[in-house]
Amino acid sequence: MSTTAVDLVLFDLDGTLTDSAPGILAGFDHALATVGSPPPGDDVRAHVIGPPMIDTFRSLGLDEDRVERARAAYTEYYDSRGWSENRVYEGIVDVLDALVAAGVPMAVATSKNERFARRILEHFGLADYFRFIAGASDDGSRRSKADVVARALEQVGRPARSTADGGTASVVMVGDRDHDVFGAGHWGIPVVLVRWGYGFESEHDAASWSVGSAAELTTLLSSLTTDAA
Repeated sequence: MSTTAVDLVLFDLDGTLTDSAPGILAGFDHALATVGSPPPGDDVRAHVIGPPMIDTFRSLGLDEDRVERARAAYTEYYDSRGWSENRVYEGIVDVLDALVAAGVPMAVATSKNERFARRILEHFGLADYFRFIAGASDDGSRRSKADVVARALEQVGRPARSTADGGTASVVMVGDRDHDVFGAGHWGIPVVLVRWGYGFESEHDAASWSVGSAAELTTLLSSLTTDAA
């Protein structure tokens, strides 16, 4: 973990900035119904939000034809209405305003399709807070958290250095799931996990910090970014 002041904050989207569960789960159910797959139990549904959706479909044992049809059905649903079944978490605007006031740049790194991520943030008036909004590509070739973190870093002019090469200094990631920890961790970036998202308590053990409220996040980021501007 870097001991220098943080001068770039990366944010996850789903479960961190916005509560997108209604639209994602409705799209997931629609996709499975489209390919004739029975709905999974609550234990599976609890893990749906966060990882790339195509990986979730594969984890259910669907063959590749049904995986692709499920992905297409999910995308169609989400494009038409699922993206708007969403809300900004209380206090998030205050967090972003505090970072702007401190002169700390921000970017988004999400496994959600990049087009949808931008649409959602524009819809809620949040897009202009971020230097760049990085997400999964339409063809699925870029979808892992490590990949989208690298894209965000590249687009803001910050070289992504793997842990093996010394890591990427002075950056912190804010997310809600352990795949945020592992994806950012590939580049040596420490992670703050928020407790209002979709992660399980055990996932917080892997994070550098854990916070339970937007006010607590603001205080932590202020301490990490002191003298960064």
